[in-house]
Amino acid sequence: MVATLLAVALVAACSSSDTVTATPRPAPVTGEWNGVLPLPNQQLPVGVTFTEDGGSVTVPAQGIFDLPLEQVDIAPDAIAFTIPGLPGDPHFNGRYDRRADVVTGTFTQSGHDLALTLHRGKVPAPLRPQEPRPPWPYLSEDVGYRSSDGTHIAGTLTRPRGPGPYPAVVLVSGSGPQDRNEEIAGHKPFLLLADTLTRAGYAVLRTDDRGVGGTGGQLDTSSYTDLTDDIMAGLGYLRSRPDIDGNHIGLLGHSEGGYLAPLAATRPDSRLAFVIMMAGPAVSGSEVLLAQNQLLLRGEHADADAIRKQVGYITTLTTLIRTGDDEQVRRFATEHNDSLPPEQRQSQSALDQLTTPYFQALVDYDPAPALQALRIPVLAFYGTKDVQVPAAQSAPAARANLAGNPNADVHVFDGLNHLMQPADTGSPKEYPTIETTIAPEVLNYITTWLGKYVTPVP
Repeated sequence: MVATLLAVALVAACSSSDTVTATPRPAPVTGEWNGVLPLPNQQLPVGVTFTEDGGSVTVPAQGIFDLPLEQVDIAPDAIAFTIPGLPGDPHFNGRYDRRADVVTGTFTQSGHDLALTLHRGKVPAPLRPQEPRPPWPYLSEDVGYRSSDGTHIAGTLTRPRGPGPYPAVVLVSGSGPQDRNEEIAGHKPFLLLADTLTRAGYAVLRTDDRGVGGTGGQLDTSSYTDLTDDIMAGLGYLRSRPDIDGNHIGLLGHSEGGYLAPLAATRPDSRLAFVIMMAGPAVSGSEVLLAQNQLLLRGEHADADAIRKQVGYITTLTTLIRTGDDEQVRRFATEHNDSLPPEQRQSQSALDQLTTPYFQALVDYDPAPALQALRIPVLAFYGTKDVQVPAAQSAPAARANLAGNPNADVHVFDGLNHLMQPADTGSPKEYPTIETTIAPEVLNYITTWLGKYVTPVP
């Protein structure tokens, strides 16, 4: 998910004490701060957390949470930092006012200067009424195991109280680096799914992606074979436990996880009981990217010429990526980026992503063979307001690819977006403004469908 306009951040450090025996004192800016960026059409609340060795920024309205900062200078009279990975070179320059206990300065992005004053305290969190809170009426355990290449996988296993054995669901996250809760725009959909399914009588395993949280490795250098191996390692771990019913384990994949779950199910040793695809694409990655770009631009009321140019760019880019010529991809993407207005240009790190094995796997993957091979129960569902995996594109393809499976159900929910939230436009910009994490009718549909094929254990 790509953010638009960001906020500030700075970092705290230690200052020397006045005596030899005293311990170092935290810099005066250490702690949580909040302020408001005065944008032309809105007041944008931002939060900044300063620690002794780093800092992060949070902009709830834009789905930005705990984004690390770079190039930080914490001298009270010359506080400065940049926010990496975003267009327009967002950065802040200011100072700390001891008497008023505020940080004042100028936030700059794409050549636009905005005054920003930070006051102590946490930026108000958006309402998330569905987010589960402890104490849990079930057992929750942090777990770890190793994938086939030795990568350590860290996650959380929840299961009902009692000896079991329990049928289990393994959650498979969407694209990009995701934590075990798949936290997006302040929502934690995998935490909610785990809570819902565990209360219904299933054990649930959710894990951090490679390079995230407690999991080792790097996502960018991983292929779909690597990521499928990680899923298989999770299945092996669950089957090693006496409290899990190894014959009744299935996968629930969201978005890109809907690519990986059927792919894992085709492994001869998977022995899966079911697959659930939540907004999982049923066409190739390059086709999904084209549809995404068209819908997002239309949602922003771009003119026909702008849409045509972007479609042409994506078509050529994905064709070059499939050839495997990284140098040609870099040259083409860089030339295109340089031709854009400064406020629309991507960062160098975003351009670098285009030649990673991970992104190449996404662009090149065709899910049809895996879907056509499935003979276990399959549930695939989509939302009509989804602009990331459009229902009009994937639902018909899913029905066609699963036509030979008598236990396949393809369902489309009206008015829901890619996160299965009730939505207006479906734009990712709406995600943080919607209080619902997953529509209740979706949660009910999943548990009802699952109960037809796998009996939960109280």
